[in-house]
Amino acid sequence: MPVPHRPGLRVSSGLTIPETELSWRFSRSSGPGGQGVNTADSRVELVWDVAGSAVLSPAQRARLLERLSTRLPNGVLTIAASEHRAQLRNREAARERLAALVAEALRPPAPPRRATKPSRGSKERRLKEKQRRTDVKQLRRPPRDA
Repeated sequence: MPVPHRPGLRVSSGLTIPETELSWRFSRSSGPGGQGVNTADSRVELVWDVAGSAVLSPAQRARLLERLSTRLPNGVLTIAASEHRAQLRNREAARERLAALVAEALRPPAPPRRATKPSRGSKERRLKEKQRRTDVKQLRRPPRDA
């Protein structure tokens, strides 16, 4: 079954990785597969050179290299997929995983948290509930002989 032609891997509305920058490696997958497990190269590795990519702006490249530093030996990102028995399904899984990983890494950082203090009413409610729990537990105790 021929693979439909794709212009590239769409990561977000502003970023599409061209197919020419993606390279594939195939190998034999471990796990279930029946008679074809030892002959079919169903395991897929999708490789993308982040450091040398032409589609990334300098800011995007810097953010990806910083956030994915543990997964980028020599600036190259590798995604492996072997959960399916068919190579085509593993290729789709690897593409989806790469797109999700890059989109998550490119998201702008969350705004810094503003420090707040609990209100006076919430403090009082918390202490009142603690005292109520203390009273309930004391009622469960056996009576002390004094």
